[in-house]
Amino acid sequence: MNDHPSIAIPNLLYTYAMRFDDGDFEGAAALFDKGCLLASGHRIAGRAAITAMWAGWVKTYDGKPRTRHITTNPIITVDADGNGATCDSQWTVIQAAPGFPLQIVASGRYHDRFARDAAGWHFETREYLQTDLVGDWSAHTLQPLG
Repeated sequence: MNDHPSIAIPNLLYTYAMRFDDGDFEGAAALFDKGCLLASGHRIAGRAAITAMWAGWVKTYDGKPRTRHITTNPIITVDADGNGATCDSQWTVIQAAPGFPLQIVASGRYHDRFARDAAGWHFETREYLQTDLVGDWSAHTLQPLG
């Protein structure tokens, strides 16, 4: 059953990464239509605001960031009523931008909150919790990491 949290929640994690890496910032932002992002103490809600944040944050090359967001070690805790869950996971971004070798840009952690309604599971919040390790981010971001 695709609505089971052991499938639905990882699928949301990986759909976010795939859409973001494809340069589909609006599609990635759509995953938060019923929720928001938390970044550096700010709450960002709404598809337009989230898309604008990423567009002002991430360098693209012909519309794509040329990255792979690898999400690992998801620790999922489902609420007792089965209609909510949290997930702590780690992320690693690798990139092969023009003039740069394939390399690790940075690694850090997400803290996510999910809810289930009649349409299925969705993000309530994604907190960009911390950046643990930073490599050469100059070809990836328009602003400093960390």
